[in-house]
Amino acid sequence: MTREAFAFTRSFGPTGPTELVVDRHYLLCASTGALRLEAEGQRWLLPPARAALLRAGRPATIAIPQPAKTASVLFHVDFVPPPQQHLTVFDLDPLARALASECGTWQEAEEPLPPYARAIFAALAAVTWRLAERPSPVVMPAGRSAEVRTALQLTEERLGDEMRFEEVAAAVGLVPRSLARRFEAEVGMTWRATLRRMRVLRAVELLAADDAPITTIAHEVGYGSLSAFNAAFRELTAVTPSGYRATFTR
Repeated sequence: MTREAFAFTRSFGPTGPTELVVDRHYLLCASTGALRLEAEGQRWLLPPARAALLRAGRPATIAIPQPAKTASVLFHVDFVPPPQQHLTVFDLDPLARALASECGTWQEAEEPLPPYARAIFAALAAVTWRLAERPSPVVMPAGRSAEVRTALQLTEERLGDEMRFEEVAAAVGLVPRSLARRFEAEVGMTWRATLRRMRVLRAVELLAADDAPITTIAHEVGYGSLSAFNAAFRELTAVTPSGYRATFTR
């Protein structure tokens, strides 16, 4: 009999998109760095202090733009109930972090877990399944059509530049009005709002990567004003950049 649940940690260098499918319910946390996840046309950013809960047997694509360290817990499908959603990203509270740390003692093995370990893993599942009912707002925009996905890629590649929507539309072969309608239909927001969100999400990755000054990060993602950067960041995350970075180490 294989273990009801087990944990492991792993370090990664930058990697391109890789499909992941596991036969257990998968709790994935980024200890350092940030991961990008995509499933069923939706995309998420997973910085430290957040977790992703992936239902067994359901595919997700994972990319690692910068070096990262992850901590994972896998639950046998007969040990815990299935998560409500295919993939959910949510904030970890101190209890969940403490339980995840304690679970790290038990790696993959053939023998069943001892009673204490079973109780700890069950408690972690109960806490994180509940936290998953309140998803994190750190969601990345995604599109369905080739034109919108290309427009998103071009926008992401030039976050620190002065971009014009007309230039993006021309690059994907559409008139601005047509691309604007595509954004509203596929992304659910305007291109300008998408640009603002992508800049904040890139800032989240940079905040997780190292201790670079917040002013430097603001300029790198295209903000000439620190106050404008702080306002955009707070609008999406409800905290300031410095407050968000502090959650990584609490």
